[in-house]
Amino acid sequence: MAATSPPLPSSFLNRRKLFSNFTSFKPFSISLHDEKCRRFRCQIKSFENRPPNWNVDFLSGTEPVHLNSPSPMSMDAGSAPDSAVKRVCLFYCNETKALAERIAAESDAIELRNINWRTFEDGFPNLFIPNAHGIRGENVAFLASFSSPSVIFEQLSVIYALPKLFISSFTLVLPFFPTGTSERMEDEGDVATAFTLARILSNIPTSRGGPTSLVTFDIHALQERFYFGDNILPCFESGIPLLMSRLQQLPDSDNISIAFPDDGAWKRFHKQLQHYPTIVCNKVRIGDKRIVRIKEGDAAGRHVVIVDDLVQSGGTLIECQKALAANGAAKVSAYVTHGIFPNGSWQRFEHDNRGHPETGLTYFWITDSCPRTVREVISKPPFEILSLAGSIAAALQI
Repeated sequence: MAATSPPLPSSFLNRRKLFSNFTSFKPFSISLHDEKCRRFRCQIKSFENRPPNWNVDFLSGTEPVHLNSPSPMSMDAGSAPDSAVKRVCLFYCNETKALAERIAAESDAIELRNINWRTFEDGFPNLFIPNAHGIRGENVAFLASFSSPSVIFEQLSVIYALPKLFISSFTLVLPFFPTGTSERMEDEGDVATAFTLARILSNIPTSRGGPTSLVTFDIHALQERFYFGDNILPCFESGIPLLMSRLQQLPDSDNISIAFPDDGAWKRFHKQLQHYPTIVCNKVRIGDKRIVRIKEGDAAGRHVVIVDDLVQSGGTLIECQKALAANGAAKVSAYVTHGIFPNGSWQRFEHDNRGHPETGLTYFWITDSCPRTVREVISKPPFEILSLAGSIAAALQI
């Protein structure tokens, strides 16, 4: 007949029931100090959000349960515990190196990793990821720039390879999601470009953690949100908070009005900027010309900031500037998240020469989503760069 274990003391059962109410603990070891289980001690190796090596004493009778720490807590009440920090290995292409360095400077949890970008004699990519085995089990991100078709192919080679290296998760950071060569989204070429690129990215292999996450900023048309397949999880961010922070630093921050060059820009951004007085412009055709007129709002005596998602040739922004100046604006500035400026079209924008809005802009803010543009306009008035580094670093922790 098999031997049966003696029943546990009621005090032990009570303590066990009490301890079962704790939900945030990891496996612990128990060592018994006597045969009757009247007293024992256990050590919790890792208490979630608490320093390790906490001791718990379970005593018999009505004595209380003691939770003791061998050393005082050094964690600040408002600081995040180390266990909550997501460590990320950030790869980048040559074009985004400067932005990647700024992102890494934002957080100690982001570690830069490089790729050897080489080509064979026939021009095809010859890429090498140093210490590829070293990223197994890590959270990996890649900072891309699809500024031209010539660089998209080689970056796709890396983007498709990284998730296959037994990594824990993969995030693609593409600050500017290209939509084609025209500012008019109704052009069929733009729709085809955006849809094709979204479908290509939707076929990125899944990592051990699941589908790829895509981080992008101020996508050009709202319908593009639905172009992605189920194998990619798009995270849509905005550069508008950077603009709002910069506007608060201006000496005339209490005299700001926001102008939208068309109804599309108003739909995208007016909710984020609704606490500012609003001016809406629109384009009208007179003969063979398209001109910009103020549809609603008053620019007289105000520092008016034109807001849009992107600029290419800049014709619409210049016409909007002229219309605002003609209607009495004291200053005119502009903000776009993506300064594309093909063929050096940024040179069309002049500085206003200390408050003459008819001659140019007081400020022209752009982000560093298009690295080539940043290199061209840096330190050239009226341009001023608002970096996405902090926003990207925060998005990588999601």
